Parts: sequence; structure tokens; C-alpha cells
Amino acid sequence: MSSSRYAKIIIDISADAVDRAFTYRVPEELMDKISIGSRVSVPFGRSTKKGYVTELISRADFDEERIRDIGSLLPDAVDAREEILKIALFMAERYGSTFNAALKAALPVKRSIRKNSRQKDPARTFEELCGEDRLLPGEMNSEQKVAYEGILSETGRPCLLFGITGSGKTLVYIRLVEEMIRQGKGSIVLIPEISLTYQTVRLFSAYFSRRISVLHSRLSAGERYEQYMKAERGEVDVVIGPRSAVFAPLRNLGLIVVDEEHERAYRSDTSPRYDTREVACFRADMEGARVVLGSATPSIESYRKAQSGQYRLFELKNRAVSGARLPKIYISDMRRELAEGNRSIFSKELRELMEDRLEKKEQIMLFLNRRGYAGFVSCRSCGYVVKCPHCDVSMTAHNEWYYDRSGSRTDAARLRCHYCGHEAMMPRRCPSCGSPYIAAFGTGTQKLEQEVKRAFPKASVLRMDADTTARKGSHERILAAFSAHKADILIGTQMIVKGHDFPEVTLVGIVSADLSLNVPEYDAAERTFQLLTQASGRSGRGERSGAVVIQSYEPDHYAISTAAAGDYKGFYEREMSYRKLLSYPPFCRMLCIRLQSEDEELLERAARGAERYFASELSGGGNALIGPCNASPYKLNDIYRKNLYIKQFGHAIIGHNINEDAVAELIRIREALHELITEKYRGIQMSFELF
Repeated sequence: MSSSRYAKIIIDISADAVDRAFTYRVPEELMDKISIGSRVSVPFGRSTKKGYVTELISRADFDEERIRDIGSLLPDAVDAREEILKIALFMAERYGSTFNAALKAALPVKRSIRKNSRQKDPARTFEELCGEDRLLPGEMNSEQKVAYEGILSETGRPCLLFGITGSGKTLVYIRLVEEMIRQGKGSIVLIPEISLTYQTVRLFSAYFSRRISVLHSRLSAGERYEQYMKAERGEVDVVIGPRSAVFAPLRNLGLIVVDEEHERAYRSDTSPRYDTREVACFRADMEGARVVLGSATPSIESYRKAQSGQYRLFELKNRAVSGARLPKIYISDMRRELAEGNRSIFSKELRELMEDRLEKKEQIMLFLNRRGYAGFVSCRSCGYVVKCPHCDVSMTAHNEWYYDRSGSRTDAARLRCHYCGHEAMMPRRCPSCGSPYIAAFGTGTQKLEQEVKRAFPKASVLRMDADTTARKGSHERILAAFSAHKADILIGTQMIVKGHDFPEVTLVGIVSADLSLNVPEYDAAERTFQLLTQASGRSGRGERSGAVVIQSYEPDHYAISTAAAGDYKGFYEREMSYRKLLSYPPFCRMLCIRLQSEDEELLERAARGAERYFASELSGGGNALIGPCNASPYKLNDIYRKNLYIKQFGHAIIGHNINEDAVAELIRIREALHELITEKYRGIQMSFELF
């Protein structure tokens, strides 16, 4: 019988006031049933709440007569393993959330779900889509073998696998997973987007058969539970999925792979705003596993760590397929095209190459990082732009016609806010001045699809964006159809350019390379370089040579010119000079404090109060404040938002290494400002992001 008479329990309420462990007595009948991680029901105030056992103790730290008994173990509950509790505690402390919010992120499955007859194993679904078309891994080349053997020999630090597009990073992952299985260990393979699940599972299932579990947000509750429990019961060797798969309950974990490690999708956009790479490294260190970060365009921070020795670097400099060469890249100056009278979406070069590829029965991918029909709707008379009434953003026109009851019309285009989902009818006259000269401007994937069909009526076209993939299973169906050459042209947003391997694609057109350059973020050039390089890497991956056309109004920008040249190190040097000049990461650590409220006046007072408090109590020691400034967008779903950015220089760099003391200092500042806001400005919501 257990000697533990008391349990520390975190109550399932995400509120700062109760973000601590409460002590309860373990009743006699539960002594041998309760363990760390057990999900229980307890009396709390005048009601009953659920919670998790985080610690078992033999003595209470206050008057035992005031301690209440645990009510019961929850039936059908999924317990949290001790390792998951430690990860949640790390996330709460590092990213500034409540422990309960961190635990909810780390434990995506909380109760058992009965399996129904319609429920499918997602890994088997991918097998069905693949049919007989199996991709069997081949033998490693000399570069891959060096990386493979080096990663296995490295036990003390993460490894960065820097390989050009098509260099065979995935084969290295597969061989590493194979070795983990031989050692009796499990592996987690992380991918940035759900759209990549199809191809990754296809590759891994060809080698590891049915010993694979798939975890992602598009699964039903029952499917997610079943996949989670397969890992918990030890029925699988590999778990594949986006960032939440880092919490998969594999026992005897040996390897975590973070593929396309540079992707922003690895940063959570809700509290806790965790960095999956940091969580993966923390978990691997705790459980004695290896971490491999892979990319053709490593993040500036990761490459910096590799240069300084914090990470071990391995490079794959050549394409893995025999005879495959990097594509020939053309830059089309759209300013010159316009001056020569070309007002088409397509430059002369792109149109000619598309005609050539279609004649040869080869495939084409067209990338445009904006969905919808047009970017915005504006009046040419007065300049009025139609905006969402709930968000501080312009509405996007979609080429979807619907019946307008008020005017008995069927020709009204649908306007949609891509932030809150609000929809409205396309106005026939300007709401501001009454002019009839109101129209949609800019280009989205819907309009691009329409223009492609008009220019190439005999070509079969597929479109892949947030609109066409809203239904469950749509990612897989579109990619499987394109892989089987049931379409000549695939049009899409950035989800089509990340890691996909289509050997028959010999032309990639990047329709508007400047879109990501003009976002108000310090790493806009880095994100542009990565997108262009990744998009370019989809062309010529088989035996036939490929080409890429980059259409730009800023063709001389270093992010575009270095991407066209395939020159990562040249880009890295230019970008690091810019970051150093303006003191951005990795030359500092930076904390973003996000404040939001439905009350705009209260938000302004809170932001100015935080600014004054920082100036009087927290400045100095290498700390600097930027802001407060309006977030982008400022209003989102009727909630106003402001940001404060705090840079830490004093402890930021030792030699080439980012010192954890800088993080500790930012956490101290975060806690002080959190206490100020919660005490003086009730009604303000806060979240934090660490860079």
C-alpha cells in the first residue's frame, strides 16, 4: 500500500488566481489507484472540479484538519504521464501561461472516446490513397551516410541537418528511425503543416508498415484518442504530425525529428505561445533522446547556433536522385513587363515556359501566397476600402456567387474576412461616396485559377488553399490526384511549396514574390527567402531538368536575388548584418507582451501604465522597451490589441552563444508587468512570446 496520504492537484481552471497546486487527502480506497498524472474529481469551493495529480506526499504543509478528500478517479480519463507534466511546467514558466493552459496544450486527449464504425485509421487512409504506387527508400549516398553516422554518434546536443531541396533528408530520417527501432526506442517526426502529412506518412509507411501513428487537429475526437492511445500502449514505433505531436506519449523515446525546422508554424499562435523546437530539445534532454532539426533554409537562429557549436551541423550539398540538378531560375521584373504593355498575371517568360511544359505533358506548380479572388475591394473615385466591421483589415473578394434576397440578385460576389470569417455582399456602389466605380483589386488564388483556365483552356487545374482544403481529407485528395498526374497544373498558397516531392513537376511559377517582403515584421526578408527557396525546390526533382520563374516588382532585393542564386550563406551574411545593425535576434533576446481588451480606452491606459512602470522600475541592465504599438491588425473580432517589445542585450551574447540569463531576465520582467496589469487593469488579457 502506498505511504502517500496527500496529493498536490492542479485544478482544471485556466485562471491566474488558481494557478497553483492544491493539497487534498487521498482516501483509503484510492491509495493504490492514484499516481502522478491521475485525473481526479475534487471538491473546490462550493462545487466539484476536475484536476491532475502532480505530486504525492506523506505530510501536508498546513493544518491537516482543513484538507478535503479527493472525490474520485475520473472514469475513462486519460492520465498525464509524469514526463508530460514536466513539459507543461517548463512551458508555463518559459512562455508565461498558466500551468493548466500548458497542460491542456501538452495533453490534447483527455478522455476515452468510443470507436464507431465510420472511424478510420488515418495512416491506413493514406495507404489507400497511395494505392500500388509505393515509394521505397533507397540506399544512402556518401553525404547521407556521414550525416546518419554523425547524428548517431552525437549525444550531447541537437543536430542541424542542412540539406538543399531534394538532397534526401527524409531518407536520413528513415534510417535513423530504423536504428531507433532496432534499439527498442520510439521516434517522433514533426512536420510544419497538415498538408505534409500525406506525403510523410506515405514515405514512412512504405518502410515501417503499420507501426505508425498520425496525430493532427483535423482528426475527429475518436480518431485522435485512438492514435494517442496506440502510442501510449506501445503499439507504434513512429508518431507523425504537426507541432502537437511533440507531446505524443511514446515510451522509451529515442529520436525527435523537426522537419522544415525554420517554419513559423512551429510557433503556437495561442497561449502558451511555445516554440516547438525548444520543447523538443527540452523533452529530448529530459528523456535522453536525440533531436534532429532539418531544413534546406535553416532559421537564422538555428544556423547561428550551429556556427557557434551549440548545435552540430551536417550538410547535404547535392540532390539525391542520380542526374537530378537544381532548376534554372529566371527573375521576371514585373515593372518592365508593365512598361512593355503586359498587364497580365503572367510574365512573358512564365507564359512561354508554361506552354512548353504543357506541350511536353510535364507538370506545373504556381505559387501565390494569397487566397481568394482579389486582395481588397476599393473605390476608384474616393479611395474607400471595404473593411471588416469586426477587424481592422480589408475584406477579401471571393469568386463565389450567391442569391441576394434583398435585391433578388444572383451576381453578388462574396466578401470574406480571413481573420474572423465575417462575410458580406460585394457592393455595387461605394458605401462612402456612392460611386459605381468600386471593384476588386489585386490577385488571389481563385483569380489566378480563373486566369490559368482562360489562358490554357485545355489544361486540367487543381487549386489548394484554405478554401479548397476546409473539408476533412481534402489535403490528401488534392495531393494524391496531382501525384497521379490527374492534373497538369497545381495552384496554391504556401501549403503547396513545403517539402512536397512530385518528380514530374518541371516548372514552378512564383507569381508575386513580394507579398511576404512587405509584412511589418523584422524577419520578413528571411521568410521571403525561405518561401522562394522552398518553392523553387519543387521543380526538377526527378530526372528531367526543371525551371523556376520568380515574378517580382523588387527583383534587386537581396532576399530575392540570393534565393534565385540558391545562396543561403550569402543571404545569411546580409541578413545578419541587418539584424546586428538594428539589434534584432539573434543579437538580443526579445519578449513580445500582447495586451488585448474589448475596451479600447482601458487598453490604452494599461499599455501606457506598463510603459511608465518599465521606465521607472525595469529599465537598465541591458533592457530596452519598444512600444506600446498597435498590433497588426489592431482590431480583431471586436477586440483591440497592443504589443510591447522588450529587448535584452546585457546577457544576450557570450561569444556566439545566446545566454539563458537573458531569458531569465525577460521572464523576471514579464512577471513584474503581469502582476502590474492584473492588479491595476482588470479586464486586460495578456499573452507572451519569446524570440
